[in-house]
Amino acid sequence: MNDIASPPLHTPFHEAHLAAGARMVDFAGWHMPIHYGSQIDEHHAVRRDAGMFDVSHMLALDIEGADSTVWLRALLANDVARLARAGVPGKALYSCMLREDGGVIDDLIVYRFDDEHYRIVVNAGTAAKDVDWMRKHIASHAFKLSLTERRDLAMIAVQGPKAREKTWLALPDLKAGSETLPPFSGAQIGEIFIGRTGYTGEDGFELTLPATRAEAIWQALLGAGVRPCGLGARDTLRLEAGMNLYGQDMDESVSPLDSGLAWTVDFSDPARAFSGRAALEANPATHKLLGIVLEERGVLRAHMPVFTAAGAGETTSGSFSPTLEKSIAFARLPLEANAGEKVEVEIRGKRLPALSVKLPFVRNGKALV
Repeated sequence: MNDIASPPLHTPFHEAHLAAGARMVDFAGWHMPIHYGSQIDEHHAVRRDAGMFDVSHMLALDIEGADSTVWLRALLANDVARLARAGVPGKALYSCMLREDGGVIDDLIVYRFDDEHYRIVVNAGTAAKDVDWMRKHIASHAFKLSLTERRDLAMIAVQGPKAREKTWLALPDLKAGSETLPPFSGAQIGEIFIGRTGYTGEDGFELTLPATRAEAIWQALLGAGVRPCGLGARDTLRLEAGMNLYGQDMDESVSPLDSGLAWTVDFSDPARAFSGRAALEANPATHKLLGIVLEERGVLRAHMPVFTAAGAGETTSGSFSPTLEKSIAFARLPLEANAGEKVEVEIRGKRLPALSVKLPFVRNGKALV
């Protein structure tokens, strides 16, 4: 019997994408917009004004129960105990979830409401295996908590220097509760959870709301002058901002220590035996992640050889940077390689000159290289 591929899933914004003239593609099993006419214009809209992205293909998970905190401290490489110390309900933490051998199962964001109530947001392409890993981890240690998949929710990211003011223009009831919201934290305001987080290197909000309200909120944001943006712009924005993409810059075969993510691994509590800790301690980093800026014409992509004075490496993500108007990439290079050094990248059998730089390339609309 032949396997028949399932049709891609639709987010609650699907009809709005079609009405806006989006070019749709199959992404991680979801029918998603790649752009609405011009990926470059969408990129610039986020850097200069405000753009919005449908991120409903990602999965929100609610964790509730007496063992929520102790479970997350055992599950994640970063330590959610830091969120309680911050003393702010809704504070967020970025972390990797690791296999016992130190490979990255996924990278995610976790929000703390209190010691017995958290929300995790995981990537679309890894959602099924993430949930499976989490449930097995809960069962194997007999943790007392519930894990609920929230596919009844829609998620939309509004990003850019004018994102907050245009969100408040579209949704004025959110202003009072979010005006003083610190970066990397969130708050529940009525039916909407609003997080001051994102994946673009710009300020803005990520809104999580009942799927039944998706169409109305999309139209309100459109009316406030927020531009619809697709996956293409989201990728070039996150690349400029130095933000890793799962499946390219790290995966189950790579340690976070070799992926520029050592800052997300918290070893400070020697008694916290999180999944993968022993493997990371036994296998220190052998590579670092740096940025590469091509000095000649050409386009950098993943898996291109990079040659440095310290040895060879390879690009992990690459694209043309609309902000810098140059081709850029992340590269996994030997530990001895340093930012500011001349390197060479092999493109179609020819070595082209490039400069290694410290990430990010761009942040808050400002070029850093």
